[in-house]
This record gives sequence, structure tokens and C-alpha cells, in this order.
Amino acid sequence: MITYPATLDVPRELAQHLGRLLQAERRRRGTRTNSRALTCFWHAVLGLRWFRQNADITTLARDHGISRATGYRYLDEVITVLAAQAPDLHDALQQAKDAGATHVILDGKVFSCDRYGEKTLSVKGEPIDLWYSGKAHEHGGNIQALSAPNGFPLWVSVVEPGSVHDLTAAREHVLGALYWAASQLGLPTLADGGYDGAGIGVHTPVKQPPATRCSTRTTAPTTRSHDIRLRYRYLDEVINGPRRAGPGTCTTPSNKPRTRARLT
Repeated sequence: MITYPATLDVPRELAQHLGRLLQAERRRRGTRTNSRALTCFWHAVLGLRWFRQNADITTLARDHGISRATGYRYLDEVITVLAAQAPDLHDALQQAKDAGATHVILDGKVFSCDRYGEKTLSVKGEPIDLWYSGKAHEHGGNIQALSAPNGFPLWVSVVEPGSVHDLTAAREHVLGALYWAASQLGLPTLADGGYDGAGIGVHTPVKQPPATRCSTRTTAPTTRSHDIRLRYRYLDEVINGPRRAGPGTCTTPSNKPRTRARLT
């Protein structure tokens, strides 16, 4: 066996912050002192390695001297404590308005996954894979995202199966709050043509080429929002079960999770 040094390219302060969150969670659960195989700091490092490097659980567990089952349990705890830090949708919209945003951008993305066994019926009554996206031509989970005008991510939804249309997912998770933001905050939403008919305050491209080009330039920053999340490689392909994509995506760590610090 060969050992070698390695570096995790995240700030040490981030691991310490996550460790404090895990320590608070252990106190909440009544975990006895020194009863865990890993300290809170190394527990945090395990989770950050999974987020940042997409390392498989077997490798993580071996490196940290724990069993594979314990590795899965520890990773689930990391995702849970980070998900608890995610902003409420209405709070995120209010904060965007307070920060001077003139609008927000709504977009959906299918994140690929490697676990999909569920079936459903199509609108034509034919059996299809629930997690297969005709839009992306792959299996995955549909996640709705709100971004600031410059593309900085503000909020993401929980995951829906890949076969669910963007507009259907938006109606379930976000449109009600966007109507409130448009009417109460004067904060409209821009979206692509897939959200046509979404309702008041949600503006989609008109079907004239010059106007469409203008709208495309305006909504393009949302691509940066997805790119920021994809810097954490586990989002390239969700391997921890597709229904875990939502919490994971909502809480992809930044340098300062509590204030949703900007990533550059």
C-alpha cells in the first residue's frame, strides 16, 4: 500500500464552520462525548471531500478509518445540517429586493443521476421512466433555481423527477412566492420559453426574434448560477440517490454558508 499527501481545496474556516454545525447537531441528538469514530472537524472534512471531489463513499470511509455504512450515515448528517441553513424562499426574495435587485431569474436544470427504477405513465398513458428527462435526454432530477440579475444563486427547490416539466415543478415549488414578490415587492421574474403561461409577474420571451435575443441576454446569467453549483463535482452526477439532489444542491457550501457568500 502506498500513502501520499493530499490537499482539499477549501478554506479551513469552512471545515471549522461545518464542524460547529455538526457539533450542534450531535448535542441536539444527545450524542455522548467521544462516542463517534470521527471528531466534528474530520466529519466535516469527509462531507466536504464528497461535495468538492465527488469521492465515492468506499474511498472516503477507508481514508477516514470507518465502515462504508458509517460513511453513508455521516454524509447524510452533513447534508442534513447544511440543508437546515438554506434560506426560506420568501426570505431569499426579500433579501434580493433589499440588495437592490431589479428582478430575479427562474430556470430549471436536470442533474443526472445513476439511480432510477421508478415508472410512471406519460400524458398519453404509456409507461415511462419517472426519472428520465426528455428535455435533457438523460435520467436525472429536475431542480428549479432562482438567481440574481448577475447570476448569483439565491434559492433552489427540492428535486422533482426528470420527467416533470419545468413549469409543473415551478407551480409546485416557486410560482406562488414569485406572484407575491411581483405584487408586494415590485420584483418581477424573467424566465425562458419553457415557463410560458406561468402567470403574473413571470415574464417569458415574446415570439419575435429581436425581442427574443434581448431576453436571452437578460436571462443568460442564470447559466452562471448553475456553473457555480457545478464547481462542486458531486453535482455532475448525483450518486447518493436522486431524491438527495435537492438538499445537496440547496446547500452546496460556500466560504461562509450562513451568509451565502459569493463564489468567484
